[in-house]
Amino acid sequence: MDTNHVEIGTGYPGGQLAKAFRTALGHEDAATRQRAEERLRTWQKVLDGMSAGTLTVGSRTPVAGLPAWVTPQVVRGGFATGDAEAGGPLLPHETATAARIGLRNPSRLALFHYHLTDAGLAELEALLDGGRYDVTVPEEAALPTVAWLLRAGDRLGALTLLDTIRPFADRLRFTPQPTDAPMPDGVMVHRETVADVRTALGVRRPNARVMAMNEALTVWNPFADQLLEHWLETVSPEGTVGAVAPDGWPDRGRELLARYRRLASEHRLCGKHRNPKQNIAILRTALELAVAGRPLPPRRRGLLQHAVDAMVIRRGTPGSPEHTRLRERQAADAALVSSYELAKLLLTRLAEVAPNAGLPDTGWVVAPVSEAEAEAMRPGVRVGTEIPDALRRVVERVLSAPVATLVERGVVPSAEVLAGLAPQLVAATSALAYHDDALRTLVAASYRAFANRRSLLLLNLESQVGIHELPWVEAVARYRRPARDTAGLAQAALTEMAGLTLRAFPATILPNPMIQELGALARQAQLDVPLTEELAADIFMGTFSDKFRRAAVLAADLLEGSLYARYFAIDYAAVRALPAPQTPATGPKARRRAPKSPTAPTFAALCRDRAGNTRGGSWVAANGMVIEQAQILTTHNLAALVHPIGVSPAEGWDGLARAAFSGTSRLVGQVHNNPRPLGTIKDAAYAWRQTVFFMSLCGLADQISVVAALQDDLKRQPDHIVRRLDPVVAGLRHILVGGTFDDNSALTARRFTAWATDGHWMRRI
Repeated sequence: MDTNHVEIGTGYPGGQLAKAFRTALGHEDAATRQRAEERLRTWQKVLDGMSAGTLTVGSRTPVAGLPAWVTPQVVRGGFATGDAEAGGPLLPHETATAARIGLRNPSRLALFHYHLTDAGLAELEALLDGGRYDVTVPEEAALPTVAWLLRAGDRLGALTLLDTIRPFADRLRFTPQPTDAPMPDGVMVHRETVADVRTALGVRRPNARVMAMNEALTVWNPFADQLLEHWLETVSPEGTVGAVAPDGWPDRGRELLARYRRLASEHRLCGKHRNPKQNIAILRTALELAVAGRPLPPRRRGLLQHAVDAMVIRRGTPGSPEHTRLRERQAADAALVSSYELAKLLLTRLAEVAPNAGLPDTGWVVAPVSEAEAEAMRPGVRVGTEIPDALRRVVERVLSAPVATLVERGVVPSAEVLAGLAPQLVAATSALAYHDDALRTLVAASYRAFANRRSLLLLNLESQVGIHELPWVEAVARYRRPARDTAGLAQAALTEMAGLTLRAFPATILPNPMIQELGALARQAQLDVPLTEELAADIFMGTFSDKFRRAAVLAADLLEGSLYARYFAIDYAAVRALPAPQTPATGPKARRRAPKSPTAPTFAALCRDRAGNTRGGSWVAANGMVIEQAQILTTHNLAALVHPIGVSPAEGWDGLARAAFSGTSRLVGQVHNNPRPLGTIKDAAYAWRQTVFFMSLCGLADQISVVAALQDDLKRQPDHIVRRLDPVVAGLRHILVGGTFDDNSALTARRFTAWATDGHWMRRI
């Protein structure tokens, strides 16, 4: 591949545009169509920008006229749209500020200038001291930083920062949104805010058929019983309806008809009572004629007689034991509250809670329905109705607790979700070096917002923008005063987060966002740890940065001669012998270029050699084979977690090995009858690689015990899993007793890897 002439084409964004168009045109759900229309406009911006040359996809400064520190709006695949996340129309809090200070023509530039006045700076200082604000994009921390610098007497630092951001003051917002709740402290974290949970609950829609059925059971069936009882008063001993006229019968009939009109105006979900063929409609229309003093036509009289007889035969006389049992059963059915109704109840309970924070306790939110709530909802709702698990799980996402507690309670279901929580912990740890309370809170808020910045699609080993490149972070860097225990606290947080990830999700490789957060903690702990990201096979350019070579050398120190090295046939002595690249130039011209990592061409050559023949089939699969060899040589960060990070699971490495194999089995089970199984096979192979790694850290006796446990576990699996994993476990057992995959005794054994250009063997079983 010619890495000097790589361009990103319009095929991917064009495909996303077409997909959004089809959804917007034909989806049955209006909300889904609306979201698709928004995606349609977004992808059109991408294509227009690429066509006009205002977007340079693959660059760390993709939007013409915007420096790297501006947070771009990024869509799926790492494509920038050309808009800035801090841009767009004025937000409600900006509009409120403009109205409060009397701006006739509200604009970002006018608000920018106001916040540089004495009154505006005083407001910013009040926000800093109170800590009740929300930085949603990093740029919102800029003007509070100016206010802090001025208060600290650093006029030069403040003016330098203002000179940097002033050219964009007409487009970008540089102030945060005031909130009612203080900033999180980093120890207690939450997956979503109250506002997020409200949104999730608010999108639920009622089941029209269920709502109509409940109305029929609680409103129209009881009314039909009253009509029937009224007509039964007119039955002669011979059984003829309308033959007897009790005293007051017409007046009571008029009251029933008046009640019907009230019910019909209030309850419109069920239309059964309006159907002239239904018994309730026949009884009602006959009653209307009778109370008006008009005789019933023969046909109408016959329909009335038939309706009354049929209702009594089918359900019994109202008040009879059989009729009572039926109505009680129907009332119990109607008392079952729908998820939609309960979601509305939860929204009511959360209405007065601060929206931009979590909750230390969610028990009161998911408590059973109270008597007052049942009366306010609708007739028939049973007091004590429990909130279903599906809604409880939504509410649990707002729980604010230590991250380990959230994992234990199932609030964090995946390593990806855990990675999303890590910035809250890392932000607090990273800010410990700032001794001023207000500045520490501001830096932590900047970090949390920066962690939400979506990665760009980059070429030529360009690096993503780092938080240290933000002008307001750079402006206060000189005020960092790391204490002796700062590095130790960061080390403890790093070990805790890494260990928790392995224990909770042993079959999952570290997601890239988690790697980024662990890297930040490692720098705070003053550890030089080469953590390597998962590379995308469809944009891989055949080169690796030197940290991959360094990670492989680190793995060699831990694993040379181990079960892992033998299973994957790794010559770690050769890995150690790979030369380090030359140090890149550091002159003024080099500093002006976009930061790039030095490459490791010899490491890339080793990965290509280990991948073997990658010709034929998909070029993406060929890239994947090379990338996978880099993951195998480096252990994709597992070795780094053991040393120098220092993870040591309480359940032992053998326990993690068995847990990782359970994940492998679960994933392999999803391959069966899967029309597109390659992604699942890849994940299963990665889980298996982690199984082998964890086993390699065990003693020989434990390794033998783990293999026996894997075989026993496999016997309990369905046949389609056994067929696919039996040769995999056989291969591990063969390596454990000293064999290799090249000798004749390994004919039935397979080394399980993820990628293949000739079709993966697991698909053919």
